[in-house]
Amino acid sequence: MTRRTKIVATIGPASGNPETLVRMIEAGMDVARLNFSHGSHEQHAETAQLVRDAAGRAGRPVALLQDLPGPKLRIGPLVEGTVDLKVGDKVVFECGVDDGSAGDARRMSISWEGLPRAISPGEVLYLADGSVRLRATAVRVQELEVEAEVEVGGSVSSRQGLNIPGPADELPSVPEEDFAHLEAGRRIGVDMVALSFVRRPEDVLTVREHTRVPLIAKIEKPQAVDNAEAIVRVADCVMVARGDLGIELPIEEVPIVQKNLIALAGAHARPVITATQMLDSMVTSSRPTRAEVADVANAILDGTDAIMLSQESAVGAHPVGAIAMMNAIAVHTERHAPYQRWLETRVKRDHRDPSYTVAHAACRAAIELGLDAIVVPTLSGRSARLVSAHRPNVPVYALSPGRETVRRCMLMWGVQAASMKRHEVTEALITDACQRVVELGWCRKGMRVGVTAGLPSGRPGTTSLFQVQEL
Repeated sequence: MTRRTKIVATIGPASGNPETLVRMIEAGMDVARLNFSHGSHEQHAETAQLVRDAAGRAGRPVALLQDLPGPKLRIGPLVEGTVDLKVGDKVVFECGVDDGSAGDARRMSISWEGLPRAISPGEVLYLADGSVRLRATAVRVQELEVEAEVEVGGSVSSRQGLNIPGPADELPSVPEEDFAHLEAGRRIGVDMVALSFVRRPEDVLTVREHTRVPLIAKIEKPQAVDNAEAIVRVADCVMVARGDLGIELPIEEVPIVQKNLIALAGAHARPVITATQMLDSMVTSSRPTRAEVADVANAILDGTDAIMLSQESAVGAHPVGAIAMMNAIAVHTERHAPYQRWLETRVKRDHRDPSYTVAHAACRAAIELGLDAIVVPTLSGRSARLVSAHRPNVPVYALSPGRETVRRCMLMWGVQAASMKRHEVTEALITDACQRVVELGWCRKGMRVGVTAGLPSGRPGTTSLFQVQEL
């Protein structure tokens, strides 16, 4: 059985060499994540080229996802890269410092000078994804310093995030650095961009003015949870970023928030990625825990489009094994997915838009007529996204003249994508699409497929017809 849930893998030191990338793609990586919180633009450009080359060698498209740092507080560089903080240690955060000077266990720099105004003595700060907890003991606004005492110790690395649960409204929605990163991503040719620490729909719309690339809104702040529906409407995709969400919210609330966000994204026919610590033990172990396997499976049964690896593939000891494990979990779990319920209840269809009705009808026809596949010629990828959102029980084959569209389809549940010629006449489009899926080896002569198309052909957003064809 072909896997339908997509796999996103973060590229890092453990996975940045050509042979490993080829093996990761062969194991099932559909989307390669470039984390712009770390590394230079030149390094990311090199990595992107390595991914493209590996995809060519592996013979399947892979999308590039650029993940922007967003308005997150980060400590500066540290002497020797890491320090150990012990319970009772006092740490002074020097704010508004971004000169590259290295800190240590006693003094660390923070580039945002607004921290002393945003925090009061007695408030909690977190480092190392919440595993290190400090409490502010003194705030010196004039000196731009915050002094804190370590309550839960641990190891801290250079440029790690600093979380201060609460609104932190003075932080910019989109820092200037992100626009520089965005331009670097455009030069690299990324296929989609993830926006970190989105708080309101305007954050997405601000970035939308600067790029035509699909935008993924990462939900990891309480304000984003409160504004989730408005954010989903303006985003192209949603990521449930459970790491910071579990620091910003009481951790026991995260599972229900995750389920609600997956359902909300599905209702609006937006792909959704579930991320953070999905197979975290595989950073060091060759096998995940039973709880992690159940976590991945439950996200799939809840309707996530994609599951994501972070440290597991970036710095872990088993990047290929982690992808192979995700693939195995997904293939088995999808046999038990509630396809009938998904088809009828998952998407909140817009009855003013014929594309939604055609997508639903195509998926229902696949069941009632026993079709072998749904073939979706598409310029922008929208038709494929709508069919995918209804969760058909047969393969979805997207064909597009745009290479970018082909790669972007790699994030869509159940969709395989390849290129085809552009056609201005609908009849020629349908004929060529049927020939193309046979050429690709996806279908055989004699199979029956459903084909979606639009009138007039050659214009995005015009899908309005569905035809059953024998190949």
